[in-house]
Amino acid sequence: MTTAEFTPAHRGGSGPPLVLVHGFMDTWRTWELVLPALEARHDVLAPTLPGHAGGPAITGAVTDTVLVDAVEAAMDRAGFETAHVVGNSLGGHVALQLAERGRARSVVAFAPGGGWGPSDTTRDGLLDLQRSMHAASVAIAPYAERALSSPEGRARATRWIVEDASGIPVELLVHQVHGVAACSAASQLIDHARVSAWPLDAERVTCPVRFVWGVEDRLLPWPTAAARLRAAFPHAEWVELDGVGHCPQLEVPLEASQLVLDVTG
Repeated sequence: MTTAEFTPAHRGGSGPPLVLVHGFMDTWRTWELVLPALEARHDVLAPTLPGHAGGPAITGAVTDTVLVDAVEAAMDRAGFETAHVVGNSLGGHVALQLAERGRARSVVAFAPGGGWGPSDTTRDGLLDLQRSMHAASVAIAPYAERALSSPEGRARATRWIVEDASGIPVELLVHQVHGVAACSAASQLIDHARVSAWPLDAERVTCPVRFVWGVEDRLLPWPTAAARLRAAFPHAEWVELDGVGHCPQLEVPLEASQLVLDVTG
């Protein structure tokens, strides 16, 4: 697959159903490094979210449920009445929304977004950063292969998502830059997040939940960004990853895979 090619979903493996939900401005390929381990034990569906590169367009106004509605529809098409659900960042929020709807057998959420309280002052800064990340990716996309050809270039380009990019294939990183640049709904989703907390109703989540957070996360810094979820999900399990950033599935795929399989069986 070339870096310019984006597809709506990936499916592979066999076993109990497992749904993987990527983060904001990402694509399903963020899960590429964990797929071998997960597909050895699960029937894996990894959709691309609406408004993202390869995903369906968002028609009409953005709502709090536009993304989870699409993932739920993808589950229906795949024949998944319920599934184990794993999500990263915005995808972690969508995973918890699926659990609210009774569609999740378990949730593993890597540094999930959303669920902000009315007094949370960190949201606007995060949204400003994400808008600048989108603009930077649009600017760098034509030169992405050259920009990522050196360790220093890779470190600069990935500083918000991982602490150490040395183990991530360059081709995958180039694809991600192009994917962020091609996220057609970036501005719409950011504008909606300005006026919505992406609310969660934790009382409706009855399945097992494991939160996983990289201690070096710069995008949703540990532990302050997790405080809202610690209060809402007092019975959830928490795992801290020392030396790891926002996307464990990219940075420590073997460990991330095991953290999922420990929950899903």
